[in-house]
This record gives sequence, C-alpha cells and structure tokens, in this order.
Amino acid sequence: MARALLGTRLRERRVGLGLKQAEVAGAAGLSPAYLNLIEHNRRVLGPQKLARLAEVLGLDLADLAEDAVAPLAEALRAAAGAEGADLERAEDLARGFPGWAGLILRQQGRIEALARTVEALNDRLSHDPHLSASLHEVLTAVASVRSTAGILAETPDLEADWREKFLRNLHQDSERLAKGAEALVEWLDSAGETEAGPISPQEEVEAWAAGLDWALAAADDAGIAALASGAARALAADWRAQARADAAALPDAAFAEALARLGPDPARLAQSFGCGLLPAMRRIAMRGASAVGLIICDASGTPVFRKPVAGFALPRFGAACPLWPLFTALARPMQPVETRLETLGAGGRRFLVRAFCEVRLAEGFSGPELRQAAMLILPDAPGLAAPGLQVGASCRICPRAACPARREPSILG
Repeated sequence: MARALLGTRLRERRVGLGLKQAEVAGAAGLSPAYLNLIEHNRRVLGPQKLARLAEVLGLDLADLAEDAVAPLAEALRAAAGAEGADLERAEDLARGFPGWAGLILRQQGRIEALARTVEALNDRLSHDPHLSASLHEVLTAVASVRSTAGILAETPDLEADWREKFLRNLHQDSERLAKGAEALVEWLDSAGETEAGPISPQEEVEAWAAGLDWALAAADDAGIAALASGAARALAADWRAQARADAAALPDAAFAEALARLGPDPARLAQSFGCGLLPAMRRIAMRGASAVGLIICDASGTPVFRKPVAGFALPRFGAACPLWPLFTALARPMQPVETRLETLGAGGRRFLVRAFCEVRLAEGFSGPELRQAAMLILPDAPGLAAPGLQVGASCRICPRAACPARREPSILG
C-alpha cells in the first residue's frame, strides 16, 4: 500500500492530536490558509517549513522528508514542458535539491497565475458589460463637461440665467464624471484582486471549504465575506445554501446512524430519507474527517466542485481523464455506475467509485434538460483483489501510453 501524501499525513497527525489549523500554523510560523493548502497537497514544503511543522506535530523529520519526495517529483513532472525536460530525473532533483525543486514549482505557479490573470483581464476587457458601461459614462461626462466649459469660456456676455444653468449642468456632469471614474477604478482594483492571486475562484472556494473540514452548512457570513473575489463569495454562498438544504433533508444525527447501518451507499441512504441520490452523495463526502472524495460536474463535463482524496489526483487545469466513471454516469442519466479503479503512476492506489447523474427541467417540460453528475471516491476498497480500471488525472501527465481514450501525448513520454 502506498504511503499517504505528505500533506495528508500532516493533516491526519494534527487531527489525531486534536489541534486546530490556526494553532499549528501559529506555532510553525505559517498562515492558516497556507497550512490548509499544504495539508491538501497543493503547496510544496521547503526544508525549513517542514522542519518547523515536524517539531510542532512531534513527527520524525527524516521520515517526513522521504514522504515529500514522491509528490514533489510528480509535481515537477506535471510542471515540465513537453520538450527539453529530463523527466526521468525529476525524482533525483526532488530528493537531492528539495529547495530548488520547491523554487521551480513556486515560479511555475507564479507563471500560471500571471497567465490566468492576463487571460481573465483580456476576457473582461473584451466582454465585461460593466467596464463598457463605466467607460461610456466617463466619456459621455467628459464630452459634456468640455462642451459646457467651452460655452462658458467663449461667451463672456452670457445672460445670468443661462450662465447659472450652464454652471449647474457643469456641476452635475462633474459629479457624473467622478462617479464614473470611481466605478472604473473600483472595477480595475477588483479585477486585480480577483485574478492576480494564485488560485481561481473555484479553487479559492475549495480551499475555504477544506478549511471548514467541508462542513459548509456551518459556515458563517464573515468567512464568506473574507474571500478575496466576488465570484468566490457568490460560489461559497451557493454551496453553503446547498449544504444547508442537504442537512435539512438528511439531519446530522439520523444520517450518522443510517450511514453506520447502511454504509456509504447513496441509493440506500436516499431511499431511507426519501431524497435524491446527489444530496446523499454530498452528505457522505462533505462531513468532518470524512476520507471520501467527491467530484461534481455539469452537463459540459466541467468539474464545478472537487473534494480531493489522498492518492486520487485531480487536475487543476484542462480536462480530466475521460475514463472516469463520472462521465459514464453523465452520458447515462438516472443510472447508477459503480466501478473499481486503480490510479496510475508510482504508488498507485485503489478505489471504489460510485457515480450518478440527475436531470432537472428548470424551465418546464419544454425547456432544456440540465444534467449534474457526481462521483464518490471511496479509498482502499475492502476485498479488492484484482486491479480495477486504470485511470489517471489527465492525458497530459498520464503514463499509460496505449490508452484508447488518450486525447494528447503525455509529457511523461
């Protein structure tokens, strides 16, 4: 059995000691948000930070350093370009020079963040109606002020009534100009705050949810308001509302009893509570200390929510592995899909995966059919003797050369 990823192991140790993220982060000289990303294997730990965390959590530093090699090497391979990279020696770099490897990954993350910023700002400059309206308001006000000021300057013998009227118009247009400029500056500031960070709004929400241990129903307004972008705040509010609706349909105490009795079977739990399968699947995964992963996608196949699980890599960018049962369920609405999977690569893990797709007719019988699919990822399924379906995270970093579903060459060769 593969060893847990470093971040996962740190989180398990912290939870086992009954410590909060803020307590451990403060003792190790880190921010709680940064420790949250580390615990979910989304940040690389340098030697000094690793040593401080090992001391705070009472773990053996040499053992932890060895655990850090595999995910660090995997991250290096994923960050490497398709040409000119000696991918086979990524593990040597991670083992021999972890500090340099971490620097490479931080620089790569910065490059990706800047590329996303440029792309997002370019899209907003081209299509954002608020920007267009603000610019139009500023230009209109400027033209009006210029015209009125020109009349006043070029007509010294203007009658008092007309002069008063033009001055009043000049004052009103100046106020319009100030408001338009303020709105434009606010838009530019919010654009920088929203997109210049290291994560997208969806990733920001997922990091926020992980900080709550996925108990979203208990999230408060202050926590949502603290999110950096308006898009992230809107997404977080939507997911909190969904979590509260799920908790009302499957109350905590009754659900815990039913889960212990029936196991993580969404169909049996849904039947027991008289609800849909997707609420049952969300309740199974989104509980404190739950080791079950969850991915939800819309009809386009785009993941809209991701709760990771150790050993099952989720792509941050681009399309996921087309062999995931999530997409099989999406093509077969209202039909349950259960599959045993084995992840590829060094230290591959085995999982039992259950997927289901629900259909909604939000605009009535004659409206469009809306689909949403969810996939539960249950780790280390008992009784799994033979290897299951081999899957990866995405084609770009999948080592399975002969996969019939491959859409692009892998950078791993």
